[in-house]
Amino acid sequence: MKIIPAKSSAAPQTIVESSSTSVDDGMEEYNRLKFKLLVLTLASGVFIGLAVWLSYGWKIALSYALGALVGSVYFRMLTKSVDQLGTKSSRLGFSRLGLFVLLIAIAAKSDQLEVLPAFLGFMTYKVAVLVIVAQDLSKA
Repeated sequence: MKIIPAKSSAAPQTIVESSSTSVDDGMEEYNRLKFKLLVLTLASGVFIGLAVWLSYGWKIALSYALGALVGSVYFRMLTKSVDQLGTKSSRLGFSRLGLFVLLIAIAAKSDQLEVLPAFLGFMTYKVAVLVIVAQDLSKA
């Protein structure tokens, strides 16, 4: 906090809070949110992957698990690119798009993998986003 002296000595002093603490608090909250989203993504991937394995077998579960793993890596790359917004000019995220295309291409060419479960596994990070949104809406 910064104390700004008043113009006359008889008047009380005014206290003004520095905006750097609010920026630090915002970044701390943002980092907690990123971590929570990553943990929820991994936990939902494991939980749904086990459910798929029990319901559909190991081949479909393997496809889902690979998609969930690639989706987690994609989400991590996405958060890193959001962290760098405004600090440097970067490409439009072609490496992230390439990661998704590579997953689908491998699933399509492989005899052991299926495309749809791999795609749905990739989208598992959206489950974490929906959970966070539901929590925020229930608080309001």
